Amino acid sequence: MKITLWGVRGSIPTFNPSTRVYGGNTSCIEVEEDGCMLVLDAGSGITNLNFSHNLDCPRIDILLTHLHIDHIQGLSFFKPLFDPTKEVHIWGPHTHAHSLRTRLGRYFSPPLSPFYFRDLTCQLEVHEIGNSSFNIGPFTIQSAYVIHPGPTVGYRVTTRSGVFTYIPDHEPALGRGGLNHDIRWLSGSELAYEADLLLHDAQYTEEDYIVKKGWGHTTMEDALEFASVTKAKRLLLMHHDPTHSDAQLDACYSRLKEKTAYPFPFEMAVEGTVIEL
Repeated sequence: MKITLWGVRGSIPTFNPSTRVYGGNTSCIEVEEDGCMLVLDAGSGITNLNFSHNLDCPRIDILLTHLHIDHIQGLSFFKPLFDPTKEVHIWGPHTHAHSLRTRLGRYFSPPLSPFYFRDLTCQLEVHEIGNSSFNIGPFTIQSAYVIHPGPTVGYRVTTRSGVFTYIPDHEPALGRGGLNHDIRWLSGSELAYEADLLLHDAQYTEEDYIVKKGWGHTTMEDALEFASVTKAKRLLLMHHDPTHSDAQLDACYSRLKEKTAYPFPFEMAVEGTVIEL
């Protein structure tokens, strides 16, 4: 399983000299195995995929965790959606209020877009999921609702190569007692349990979190503890706050390494990184 990080920034794209190292694009991850491709989220990072050789495959599956703008803002710039020869499947969380197609249609319409959802020329199918399991080519995929404002899921992707878990927007420590160490009651634990690679929300420092509880994101320290409780084998911290520069993220990482000791490796996610499982 080949995993490419095309966007690891949170909330809004942030491009300036101070964010060159970790990258400024919002959430988008490419996963490839045996010539089949998954795209996890469609933030601004998905525009990098327009130049990927993997777009030669006839079918592309886009798995959305939720519909906040930083996770779908790149969809209207994704070339395969306008290619009649391409079969494109969009997966996203179910809600009783409106269908996924209807909710996406709000983005693909004026004033947010100059064209409508119906104008896409690819062979499009839309799938609603929740606490679900399904297969796409060589991938076995488990989705589950996690704590974040609005219907939001995380994904566990399994192939013969290993297990990759993706939970970019998540606040598992929300509650009076903080992070629950009983995994039976810990949001997202069934997705992350013993994953070979966990890519997880770590937008806030502990100082940030004091005034941002309930905003749907995790502190770096809680992300590490979440990985420890779920026995993940490797952790990448992502969804970097748009106000955090490369220098600030470097300082945060150094501080985490100094004051914590975990039995698994952890790093800050960097846009453009390629990982083989």
